[in-house]
This record gives sequence, structure tokens and C-alpha cells, in this order.
Amino acid sequence: MAHPAMSGNGTTGDDPLQTAVWRLRSRACWADAAALLPADRPATALQRATLLVERCLYTERGWEEAEDALRTAEALAHTDDERGAAACERGQLAYTATLHGVRDRADEARAALGRAAALIPPGAAGRALLDFRRGLIAENLTRSPQAARAAYRRAHTGAAAHADPLLLSFTWRHLAGIALRDGELAEARHGFTESLRIREELGYLVGTAPALASLADTEEEPEASRLREEARRLFRLLGGVPTWLAHHLAPPAPGAATA
Repeated sequence: MAHPAMSGNGTTGDDPLQTAVWRLRSRACWADAAALLPADRPATALQRATLLVERCLYTERGWEEAEDALRTAEALAHTDDERGAAACERGQLAYTATLHGVRDRADEARAALGRAAALIPPGAAGRALLDFRRGLIAENLTRSPQAARAAYRRAHTGAAAHADPLLLSFTWRHLAGIALRDGELAEARHGFTESLRIREELGYLVGTAPALASLADTEEEPEASRLREEARRLFRLLGGVPTWLAHHLAPPAPGAATA
């Protein structure tokens, strides 16, 4: 049975167009998914931008297309919700460019998410995604794991309240990553297991290999090697996406010591 359609923020529905978009997105075909969506309406223009920004995160390419789609979404946004959502995507694109070393846009990312926070009220559906992205900046740019953990927990609560399973898979994953770095192995294993379970249930194929690889870091042999090999299989199937997973999945050199 096919999984219901999912929007850019992970909500479900029965729209055949959204079903097609989700299937393409989950298989790393972001440009094809975006091409299905009209660019002249605020909601679909924003969704197109979301897809193309996500492609930048996973592939480290398509920056100009993402910028063009985002400018269109910003121009069409008229309500506070629409402006807030567009600002949240602007922040994510700036964060992604900084993370991948394309250009330092950290200040732009923080400013955009600040604008989004002023437009998206607490408790609104879009607030959980905003909190998650603030956690990413705290974790990966500011290097403040305590602030990141607090933001991820707020996002986790919001994602659960608004029944957003895809976002929950991300909050589980990032909370587990912090737990692992803190030496909380059991907590990390639980979080990575939940993240993997949700992604497999949703059919979010492009996010499954990273989830497998992360869970492998908490397991003993031979389970760890089995999980990494399955992650490598999916990574190859999707043509080497996400790009940043390649180093994590590289097999140890012959004769190298293993922990």
C-alpha cells in the first residue's frame, strides 16, 4: 500500500499531486518533484523552494535554482504565515550554504530565522520546523549543544502535537546524536532506532541510509557491519546521495584498527 502524500513539512493528505511529489522527493528526485508544482501560487511556490533547498542539503548542488525558487516564494507571500515560512526556508538555505562551505551565510541564516520567529506564533504548525532549524544552527554553527538540545526538544514536542512524523524522525536523530556525543549510548540507540523506524514506515528512502549509519555507531558487531552495508547499498542505489554520507560509510583500510 502506498504511503499517503506528504507536504514539504511532513504532513499527510490524500492529494494525488502530493503523493507524486512525495514519492519523487523520497527517492532524491527533488527537481522532478518541484517541476510538478505550480510556481504561481503561494503554497506551491513555497513547496517548490522547500524541495530545492533540500536538494542543496543532500547533494551540494542546485544553489541557483533554489535561490530563484525562494525569491519567487518570497514575492508571492502575503500573509504572516506565508512570510514566516518563506523566511524559515531562507534561513535553511543560508545555513546549508554555510554548512557545506559554499559561502559563510551564518548571519543571514540567524537573521532569517529571527524574522520567521516574529511571524510564526508559538504553537503554530510551522513553529516546530523553525525550532528544529534553530537547533541545527546551534549545534553545527554556534557549537552549543545545550542550546541545540533545547531547540530540538521544543521541535520534537511540536512535531508530535501536529502529527508530523517526518520532522519527528529528524528530531529523534539529532537528539540521539547529542546523546551519543555525551556517552549516553542507550538513549542514542533508542533515538536512532525511532528515527529509522519512522523513515522506513514513511518510505523516506533518501533519509534511510543516514539513519542506518547512525544506528550502526551504537551497535556492536556483527550488527554494526550489517547496518553499514545496508546503508552503503541504499547510498549507491541513490547515486551517492546524501553526499556527506560518503566519508562515514567508507570501509576501513585493510589492516586498520577498528574501535
